[in-house]
Amino acid sequence: SAKGLDATSNSTRGVFAAAYPGTNVIDYITMASTGDAVDFGDRTNAVGYVAGLGSPTRAVFGGGISNTNVIDYIEIASTGNATDFGDLTAARRGAMGLSSSTRGVFGGGYDPATYTTLEYVTIASQGNAIDYGDLVAAKFLAASTSNSVRGVVAGHGPGSATIDYFT
Repeated sequence: SAKGLDATSNSTRGVFAAAYPGTNVIDYITMASTGDAVDFGDRTNAVGYVAGLGSPTRAVFGGGISNTNVIDYIEIASTGNATDFGDLTAARRGAMGLSSSTRGVFGGGYDPATYTTLEYVTIASQGNAIDYGDLVAAKFLAASTSNSVRGVVAGHGPGSATIDYFT
């Protein structure tokens, strides 16, 4: 059974990546139909507990169980293997990802060095993540959601009783 899976979507496709233990598989579904997921391609590294985020055109995945700082991406409308995007500012496992159509934010994680930190990428370009600020309380394996204005993070970790938001 797949554990440590994360996902993102646009209005047409949902994309799932990197289930634990140690696989680099990316699958997708077509939102308007029913049926099983289809193979999309492979990530650049084989790790689970990855954080995913996306825009209308790209899906971006970062971090993972091997405590990696790798970020890679795919173009959602096509299929094929992921391409290197850049690096996170710190290795993250069990982190969360959320996004607007232009900016993606990675945050939290199991490592005390990343419990509260946030960092961002500009989804349309490639490059390393940049420090964004901090969560109010430590979180890992947290739930996150966002719209074009606000990101919300809640859940697991020493700060699990808090819900954080940022603009």
